[in-house]
Amino acid sequence: MKNTFGNQISLTLFGESHGEAIGCVIDGLPAGVNVDLELIKKRLSKRRPSEKCDTPRVEMDNFQILSGTFNGKTTGTPLAIVIPNENTKSKDYSYGKARPSHADYTAYVKYHGYEDFRGGGHFSGRVTAALVAAGAIFEAMLENVGVKIGTHILSLGGVYDRNFENISRDIDTVKEMTFPVLSDIKEKMMEKIEEAREAKDSLGGILETAVYGVPAGVGEPWFDSLESVLSHALFSIGGIKGVEFGSGFELASMRGSQANDQFFVENGTVKTKTNHSGGINGGISNGMPITIRCAVKPTPSISKEQETVDFINNENASIEIKGRHDPAIVRRASVVVDSVCALVVADMLATKFGTDFFVK
Repeated sequence: MKNTFGNQISLTLFGESHGEAIGCVIDGLPAGVNVDLELIKKRLSKRRPSEKCDTPRVEMDNFQILSGTFNGKTTGTPLAIVIPNENTKSKDYSYGKARPSHADYTAYVKYHGYEDFRGGGHFSGRVTAALVAAGAIFEAMLENVGVKIGTHILSLGGVYDRNFENISRDIDTVKEMTFPVLSDIKEKMMEKIEEAREAKDSLGGILETAVYGVPAGVGEPWFDSLESVLSHALFSIGGIKGVEFGSGFELASMRGSQANDQFFVENGTVKTKTNHSGGINGGISNGMPITIRCAVKPTPSISKEQETVDFINNENASIEIKGRHDPAIVRRASVVVDSVCALVVADMLATKFGTDFFVK
């Protein structure tokens, strides 16, 4: 099992949903980076259930940094964060019946029955709390060099938000919101979520992310292109089933004259008139905002009776899933997407400029 991502700056995840704790180890950080404990708490609170449409399982995320910091700054050694699990109900989970669209069956095949199945174990969205804690450190590093990241709910249950417009300002807006939308549609989305909950069902949606301030020239052609590495990391989030950049699949219906982003110079800086390519050409940043959309699948844990298999006895079965679950994970996934993007961008900036680039 491999749980590490990154080259110059890497992140390793550990823990299970109902184990003693979850956490991460960050390696490659430069010495002298400010570690803002209040920012970590704030970002974790954005992921934590807080709306009436969220799961009843609320963890306080009382994290502890075990190593890698001294007097509020990184020391350059591995930084370890541990977050205890304090609100678990393992009795809600039984073993053998595969929950549809979960990893129960594939985990059983890969790990031969030795996996911790409680609450999804290591596959659980609970582990993303460690990603978010680390992401707060990466985001602070990036903002120190003029790079910021924000995500909003573009669509949920057929209700659409507007796209990013003034990207820098819009990022600042959604950063402060627990339910990140750019127009007055929160209540409509909440109504759709409540309808799904009452029907014992769930909803998915689309998240739109913008990365502002990445200089031109970051990324590699081919296998380590900026799109490739971002996609790799984003698809590591369990609920993400689609990723597109710029105008994405819409480009397939355009002509080249419409899709091409024409260049111009403004105050000595090269820019493009449109941004259909999402700030990336040839796998390398072109200096325009990087724009990404992620398709988030409906929460697979629903209360409706479903057909499945008992993989222990190798026979057909039915299942009604118990436990505490979100009817839509889209809102809580937004800060996880921010955190993953922050890891990738920090790592790729470190690859180009070195890790001391972040210490000013």
